[in-house]
Amino acid sequence: MNPRAVPYAGIATRGVALAIDVAIAQAIVFAGGAVFALVGSLVGDLEFDTVGRILAACAWAVTVATYFVLFWSTAGQTPGMRLLALRVVGPDGEHPGTARSLLRLVGLGLAIIPLFAGFLPVLVDARRRALQDFMARTVVVYDVEAQPASTSPPPSSATRAPNRISAG
Repeated sequence: MNPRAVPYAGIATRGVALAIDVAIAQAIVFAGGAVFALVGSLVGDLEFDTVGRILAACAWAVTVATYFVLFWSTAGQTPGMRLLALRVVGPDGEHPGTARSLLRLVGLGLAIIPLFAGFLPVLVDARRRALQDFMARTVVVYDVEAQPASTSPPPSSATRAPNRISAG
């Protein structure tokens, strides 16, 4: 398969989409914490001790994980990816399932930890894959169906990208 025929997403658009998604996930966590704090203040004088902080951290992790896994496994894109017309696909060309999305989330965490170094392979890989893509056998492509139609005629069948996208 010709790797240039598929519109693989680059590092800049992926980074902006990730930043948008992180902001949305943090807003969800903040709103949930605000509701919890309001209820806590109405019920009584609750102290935020070590156990409370650990529970808050666990709630944050579960919320962020659920956000990404739910959107990747059901729609193939998060709201940030949708805004930038990106889609994550598995080896079969369809959106990744739950297990592949969980593995991709673990890879995303590992890619972020060393100063985002796990995203550097996007600059040199022909399919622009980052660490999480290698781990989960996924690729991020531009969602050509979501982009506005151009005034030029559609490409001939000889130049169209194949339906199946190799991610492995």
